[in-house]
Amino acid sequence: MFVTISVILLVYSLLTVYIGWHIWLFLSAVFGTVDVWALTAVLALTALAYMIGRAGRRFLPRPLGAVFTWIGAYWLALFEYLVLLLPMADLAALALRAAGLSSGVYIPALGWTVTGILAVLLIVGSRNAWLPVVRSYDIAIPKPSGKRRELRILAASDLHLGAIVGKRHLNRLIKEAERLRPDLILLPGDVIDDDIAPYIANDMGSVMRKLRAPLGVYAVLGNHEYYGRTIPVYLEQMEAAGIRVLRDETVVIDGSLQLVGRKDKASEGHDPEGRLPIGRLLDGLDRSKPIVLMDHQPAELRLAAEQGADLTLSGHTHRGQLAPNHLLTKRLFDLHWGYRVIGGMHAVVSSGFGTWGPPLRIGSRSEIILLRVRFGD
Repeated sequence: MFVTISVILLVYSLLTVYIGWHIWLFLSAVFGTVDVWALTAVLALTALAYMIGRAGRRFLPRPLGAVFTWIGAYWLALFEYLVLLLPMADLAALALRAAGLSSGVYIPALGWTVTGILAVLLIVGSRNAWLPVVRSYDIAIPKPSGKRRELRILAASDLHLGAIVGKRHLNRLIKEAERLRPDLILLPGDVIDDDIAPYIANDMGSVMRKLRAPLGVYAVLGNHEYYGRTIPVYLEQMEAAGIRVLRDETVVIDGSLQLVGRKDKASEGHDPEGRLPIGRLLDGLDRSKPIVLMDHQPAELRLAAEQGADLTLSGHTHRGQLAPNHLLTKRLFDLHWGYRVIGGMHAVVSSGFGTWGPPLRIGSRSEIILLRVRFGD
């Protein structure tokens, strides 16, 4: 583990130096002499800002920690896209230099081009992150559900409520829930972003209490709830908001719908009790009645189908959040986003309502899922 972390930090440092060198070249070409040491200090602080903001919760004033977190979060996005754009700019610079142009011409031109691309990405990414869309799926489960023929389920995964995603964005979820009027609301994990303290300090519970549905509001634990290591406090906060968190538990809703909530995979390293295998979790359920499974990570969808689940709801992937990261999540999961029928089971994986790190989305959208489920033949 030490060697892995050391290698990651080394690569990150070298890439940051590579970016800093290009920034210095650009600023020097546009504004003249630039103090390299001052630039180095600013860049180093920016590159470490997210870690300072997250690790400094205990010794930094909360407003200062939030500032570091915001700066560092945006830097993570800029870092990724600069690593992608600058090699192309270098190739273009070589071509322009071979064509006879002086560095005083092509360095500013390429620098402003990269800056313009980053500005567009920030604008589009902010829009995609803060303006959620509603994605609707019509699903038929050929099992009776008592007298109910149809069920409207609203699902919102990966809210990541914390220092960056707060009450303003949460109110957008409340507004859509009031407009859509679902029968049941499900939150498939990562309701908070590691630390429960910003949730409490900013009184987000007062907004969460407005999330209501006739058949109730249920959630499961995601990996970030485990990372925060404050699950007992989190459970208290959810209970106060009228939200029941299912931990390897099943509840029967409306007399027939069996809703199963599974602990996240992260429990295997953070919870002494671990989590139940899907087979044991679904063992003993009535297969003649609908079974809906919430499992934060869509890692065992085929196994869930084999064990009799009719519908699974997951999140976790964010659909990569920042393209081209979606190419990685697509390889990691059989279904990394959207809807698919797997072995007769309906599987839905959401890109999430909130964001991790930068409040930006490129190639994905903040989304709310609306499922219109029909029961019977």
